[in-house]
Amino acid sequence: MKKAWASHAATALSKSESVVLVLIGIALVLVAVLLLYSGMHDLREAVLQGPAEIEHKAIEILNTVLLVMMTMEIVYTVAISLESHTLNAEPFLIIGVIAAIRRTLVITATSTEQEAQPERFHNMLVELGLLAATVVALALAIYILRYSAHKYVKAHQTDDHA
Repeated sequence: MKKAWASHAATALSKSESVVLVLIGIALVLVAVLLLYSGMHDLREAVLQGPAEIEHKAIEILNTVLLVMMTMEIVYTVAISLESHTLNAEPFLIIGVIAAIRRTLVITATSTEQEAQPERFHNMLVELGLLAATVVALALAIYILRYSAHKYVKAHQTDDHA
């Protein structure tokens, strides 16, 4: 009797997790669509105003598009979690790489404003160095995950044939 109650509770919690993940996925897709619309609107306005405005707005538009990519990568992660009821590390690492690159692009685009102030310029260079190290570390983590998964699958296949 006790196990039946626990089993029903586990089933109910699993279903509620799925419902919440679906709602999170829908909310994230809506956010991504709205961000993409905003970026496309900014791009259209910049194109209508001419090359100078395109140059001025390019980083802001790129920033928005990269944010859309990050959001959709999170949607992908939510979809995987919904299907398998497991949490995979690789999509989060990819999101981290995109976020670091996004921040790097914003910093480098605004770097000319910082050059006049040596203290702020130094801080910007330190931040860029840390971001570069972060991208390398995350890329290495992705490589290790993929290599170990490949090696595990290969080792598992040879065990099955033996």
